[in-house]
Amino acid sequence: MNTFSVTNVTAVTPDRTVDGATVTVEDGIIVSVTQAGPAHPVSHDGRGALCIPGIVDTHSDGLEIEPRPRPNANLPLDFCLRSFEAKVRAAGVTTLFHGIGYENDGNRTVSGANALVDEIESYSRSSRNHIDHHVLYRLDGRDADGFDALRDRFEARMPASPALVSFEDHTPGIGQYRDRTYFENWLVSTRGLTESEARAHVDSIIDERERLRHNRDRALPWLTHMARNGEITLMAHDPATEDDVLEAMSWHASIAEFPTTVEAARKAKEFGMRIVCGAPNVLRGGSHSGNVSAAQLISLGLCDGLSSDYLPFAMLGAVGTLVRDGICSIVDAVRLVTAGPARTVGLADRGRLEPGMRGDLIICRLDGSIPDIRAVHASGAMAAGTLALQGI
Repeated sequence: MNTFSVTNVTAVTPDRTVDGATVTVEDGIIVSVTQAGPAHPVSHDGRGALCIPGIVDTHSDGLEIEPRPRPNANLPLDFCLRSFEAKVRAAGVTTLFHGIGYENDGNRTVSGANALVDEIESYSRSSRNHIDHHVLYRLDGRDADGFDALRDRFEARMPASPALVSFEDHTPGIGQYRDRTYFENWLVSTRGLTESEARAHVDSIIDERERLRHNRDRALPWLTHMARNGEITLMAHDPATEDDVLEAMSWHASIAEFPTTVEAARKAKEFGMRIVCGAPNVLRGGSHSGNVSAAQLISLGLCDGLSSDYLPFAMLGAVGTLVRDGICSIVDAVRLVTAGPARTVGLADRGRLEPGMRGDLIICRLDGSIPDIRAVHASGAMAAGTLALQGI
């Protein structure tokens, strides 16, 4: 058996912190969390650092960027997956849902999406992985190619059920860019357009996507059927109004991902939907798109978990920010990146520092919003039974 203990840590359990704790893991499962309890002969001194469960990240876009870090600098997908795995593991993430966009928009292609999912599935089956990899299938609601490709993939070989699917519509004027001026300002600052050119460009995008609106009506009956039958867990992306949430409920969506207003989050909570907010929003002190602050939603009890979106280290950074700013306790902040996301996506075996749970452990310190990760253990991975030490 692969057994070890971590001693002299502040263990963050589901309901309290335990100073001077000893955490013992046996064959990838936590067997005890005790205060100054007995330790296995194979032990690691945590030197007073925090011990928290491994982070569960339900939405990470980073892998899509890895294959081409610069124009025409194309990298092999197997290298990209392992490279990105090392980055997220260093950030304390031990369970990751890779957001893979099914659409043809110039930056993303459906062939590229399928290739990435193939690589993730192959690597996960190989037993060489260092964290637990999953896929978040992102569908642009107005992209017919994306819908056809996703439906064909699921009909050919349904992934582990229920698959996690996010239904998205990034048309300016709704959702993330409900206030289109934020998108226009982004175009001015990043593409050098004048204000009038930016307005005209956004007008053209809206017109083009309005002509594609019928693709939403084509995709939603299939998604609704799959969600109703429990074959997929459906996320509603960027709900902005109560009507958006009511519509999502009609699809049998069970998760409101990145609600952009308090109004939408309250309605989602009223209907029992799980609510996911962005960790970078917490870290930055607000939304980059002018939407509601994630910290505000957390303070109102309208967030069940955070995801990294585009910045893996933001998960622990958000924990430190929430505690520093007095938004919530360390116990509640840690729950937002561990047990909360795990429950949202139906993973009942992880995210809590208690006997019987997966032995995914992070040994870290927090200096305000700055995380200092000293060791990571990912249960079930190739390195299970050992702690990746960084000088604790």
